[in-house]
Amino acid sequence: MLSLALAGKPNAGKSTFYRAATMADVDVGNYPFTTIDPNRGVTHARTRCPCLDREERCGNCEDGVRYVPVELLDVAGLVPGAHEGRGLGNQFLDALTDADAILAFLDAAGGTDAEGEPVEIGTYDPVEEADFVEAELEQWLAGIIERNWETVVRKSRSPDFDIDEALTEMLTGFGATEYDVAASLRALEYPDDPQQWTDEDRERLARDVRERTKPIVLVANKADVAPPENLERLGEEDKPVIPSTADGELALRTAAESEVVSYHPGDDDFQVVGDVSDAQREGLETIREVMAEHGGTGVQQAINTAVYDVLDMVTAYPVENETKWTDGTGETLPDAFLLPRGSTPKDLAYAVHTDIGEGYLHAVDARSKRRIAEDYELEEGDVIKIVSTAS
Repeated sequence: MLSLALAGKPNAGKSTFYRAATMADVDVGNYPFTTIDPNRGVTHARTRCPCLDREERCGNCEDGVRYVPVELLDVAGLVPGAHEGRGLGNQFLDALTDADAILAFLDAAGGTDAEGEPVEIGTYDPVEEADFVEAELEQWLAGIIERNWETVVRKSRSPDFDIDEALTEMLTGFGATEYDVAASLRALEYPDDPQQWTDEDRERLARDVRERTKPIVLVANKADVAPPENLERLGEEDKPVIPSTADGELALRTAAESEVVSYHPGDDDFQVVGDVSDAQREGLETIREVMAEHGGTGVQQAINTAVYDVLDMVTAYPVENETKWTDGTGETLPDAFLLPRGSTPKDLAYAVHTDIGEGYLHAVDARSKRRIAEDYELEEGDVIKIVSTAS
């Protein structure tokens, strides 16, 4: 399952975002290191369900809105110097290694300082920490590379030495694949002899590998109380920036569970359908104003930006019956898989099950009912019948 990690300084709202996105019970508090042990839960990417192209809804979506499972990881707060072990630095950074992308949090209201301690709103400049998470990650990774460099130097004395292989072995713990390492080395200039590498060479490698394996979406949380100029300046960053009110999303999801409001995560508005007090109505209207300004609460938008824009995934739906779009039990569109853009029907087959992939024969486009080429690149919303000896 695709994995997203929530990262940032303490008290920026990560745990509230996590709770809103997963509706799991976690500690939420106005003090540093509310989260000590990582929380792992399931949230969802939101997309259009293919059943909208048919007369009836499939039963696995909400009025044509499909939610595809994604793992969400909430880890301990990050403080300056985490890569040197400050705070819960090493524990925090270790927990990020399996993530496919990172949602980097900051307090857009400027109500907490660099250590996560509360200050008067607007007295701290959040723009100063826009690059905070990636800088800590890159310095931490550079330190790992430096500490293990002597091993690479020793291996280089062997006549069959391969630097791609040596660095892949070192960096797989960070989530880098052989392809990632090879791509980084192609993009960089470096000495042929590892013994001649400088700290700058290793830092460039760390930066490039981080960019390839841990892309970042900046979540400007507490946008509901943030000075407008903060959001404007954060919007000038060279990475995706999503204004967010995690408090607002949590309030809406809680109200929806109680059938007080009608709301689907990711909607840009909601309807009050139950009895509410004057104070509750006032609070809901305040959330509505923020949603109108930013196109929603930002929680689902941040997740979708990471999944579909930054990681460039597509959603594909395997079926056994290409006419009815059902599985073997007659359930319509039972499964949805997130795959990297450029994936083929055979990649989808492997995602369903290794045996299905190994026995792959061909695939059929359930819309056209035509057999498709093995090198066909899947598109968002494709419904595919896989023919396999293991079916």
